[in-house]
Amino acid sequence: MIGKVYLVGAGPGDPGLLTVRGLELLRQAGVIIYDRLVHPRLLDQASPQAARIFAGKLSGSHSLPQELIHELLVAYARSGHLVVRLKGGDPFVFGRGGEEAEALARAGVPFEIVPGVSSAVAVPACAGIPLTHRSLSSSFAVVTGHEACKAGPAVDWARLATAVDTLVVLMGAKSLAKIVAQLLAHGRSPETPVALISCGTTAAQETITGTLADILDKAHGLQPPVVIVIGEVVALRDRLRWFERSFPSDIEVSLPPWEQASKPALKVSG
Repeated sequence: MIGKVYLVGAGPGDPGLLTVRGLELLRQAGVIIYDRLVHPRLLDQASPQAARIFAGKLSGSHSLPQELIHELLVAYARSGHLVVRLKGGDPFVFGRGGEEAEALARAGVPFEIVPGVSSAVAVPACAGIPLTHRSLSSSFAVVTGHEACKAGPAVDWARLATAVDTLVVLMGAKSLAKIVAQLLAHGRSPETPVALISCGTTAAQETITGTLADILDKAHGLQPPVVIVIGEVVALRDRLRWFERSFPSDIEVSLPPWEQASKPALKVSG
């Protein structure tokens, strides 16, 4: 009897931001294939008998090739399992969820998409930055930073530089210099505010602000995952920042457990 695969968005980092539907399925799953940025506390919600398979990725280092992930999803479902593919953020926002859904459709395996809270909106919110604002921003675009490193017109920076009020760049820490150069070259003002938000929605959240003219000088040492926000709405952070104020400003906080091996502790700062 064939099973079913659920592509579940785990949210942006804080385990409390998993949806009710996602939690329900996680508790029912017989097999869980999860990503690197999934909070470990979410796995504690699974049945002790559930198989847990790590499929995390770092830039240039994949624990499982994407094709093997597809094969595992199909194989476990065909064996009759309820499979949860637990993905950071939302499955269909730069998470390769579309590719996995295509593989399941080709194989004739039933699947369901369970949307998650995307870091593209949640992380700026926790930094006190609204992506839209009646006076400042009537549009925003979400872009992958990896595309900035590819040859050819993968991202239309010329259009984005002038046609969109607020830009959100995911996975763009390593490409920040190229992104800044592209935006300046295509007419974005050097005085445009920029925010770099590391480990957003967790106690280790750190935010650095500047402008296109000086953000590269301020960004040294900031470690991924980083969400980049570019636009006038970043200036609202001075009044709207609320998340970091939930923690004493003079204490050091540890990074999430799944990140401690590769990063030093960060200090909560503005």
